[in-house]
Amino acid sequence: MSVVLVINSGSSSLKYSLIDMDREVPVGEGLIERIGQDSSEVTHTVRRTADDGEPTPAVLDSTHGSSRRISDHDEAMSVMLAQFEEHGPHLSEMPPVAVGHRVVHGGARFFAPTLIDDLIEINIEDLSVLAPLHNPGAVAGIRAARRTFSDVPHVAVFDTAFHQTLPPAAHTYAIERRVAKRHRIRRYGFHGTSHKYVSEQAAKFLDRPLTELKQLVFHLGNGASVTAVDGGRSVETSMGMTPLEGLVMGTRSGDIDPAVVLHLSRVAQLTTKEIDELLNKKSGLLGLAGRVDMRDILAGVEAGEKAATLAFDVYIHRLRAYAGAYIAQLGGVDVISFTAGVGENAARVRAEALATLGFFGVRIDADRNAAPASGIRRISSDDSAVEILVVPTDEELEIARQAYGLA
Repeated sequence: MSVVLVINSGSSSLKYSLIDMDREVPVGEGLIERIGQDSSEVTHTVRRTADDGEPTPAVLDSTHGSSRRISDHDEAMSVMLAQFEEHGPHLSEMPPVAVGHRVVHGGARFFAPTLIDDLIEINIEDLSVLAPLHNPGAVAGIRAARRTFSDVPHVAVFDTAFHQTLPPAAHTYAIERRVAKRHRIRRYGFHGTSHKYVSEQAAKFLDRPLTELKQLVFHLGNGASVTAVDGGRSVETSMGMTPLEGLVMGTRSGDIDPAVVLHLSRVAQLTTKEIDELLNKKSGLLGLAGRVDMRDILAGVEAGEKAATLAFDVYIHRLRAYAGAYIAQLGGVDVISFTAGVGENAARVRAEALATLGFFGVRIDADRNAAPASGIRRISSDDSAVEILVVPTDEELEIARQAYGLA
């Protein structure tokens, strides 16, 4: 059995998953939260697979939790090792052949999975100026993991890498060129690992060549983005230099007139930090309706609440705007896929997002869309000119695949 350890490290968290690459299923995973705070939380899940002849093995979960203070990422690594030792699977019996690291921002430097050495580590740290909320945590996790697993290759997989195929017209902002170059200002795009995985799974499900498909992928979670994928290549995406641009999200505003920032600074006298906090953490669905979870928003809509209804309408308005724009950029579309928490579970969001595309032959089957189901599935009607799919994303597996390919 060949296994890959996938690590997603934040400033105060460390998420990990041990993936059996023969079956492409997790055998153990966990989350360590509140690192450096008074009381950290640890959850470790063992996933035992039983080969019962089905294409996908049955999964039996055994979850263990604990609470203690964990001072830094090095100690978090030690806690992770202890969880594997106490609860399994034992790393001595299935040592990882590689460690894959999720890194949010690769700038314009990284366009593929990359073996990590000291120089690459420095480069990732240098890119923290573009992702101050994300890359420093990734670097802390990488350093701790390289010390812990010093005898196996470590691979960085960048959220931005899939979008390095954006043409200049798509990634260039119309500001003075020297300023943009000096400060590395351009559209980078995010959720690339998910968009890559979903677009490839869609082609596989439809049994059609990826290179022949024009696709829209809606990754709708607390963070949300849409990508136009032409022949397996990202050609347009909604997130920009940072994950703030684009769709309405749980706590992020998405697209907004840049002059609003100047207005808030000049008239409301908000500091840069306060504006950053407002647009990234206090806006979106939370700012409009006081709630982040789409299930709560939909419940409010059903109850006739004006704030929830407005939030939902703004959310859908932005989805439709991007759908239309990206179909125009692609010159047509063959497949539209929904993924992530909202995209996979909110049937009404999917239906409303595409409701105005009937002129283009886009038709959802109401029963298929509403049916409770898991796994990849078709929700378009038989007479739809476009395939509409729900495709559960698996960023950990995609990271594991890319890391395994370099091991």
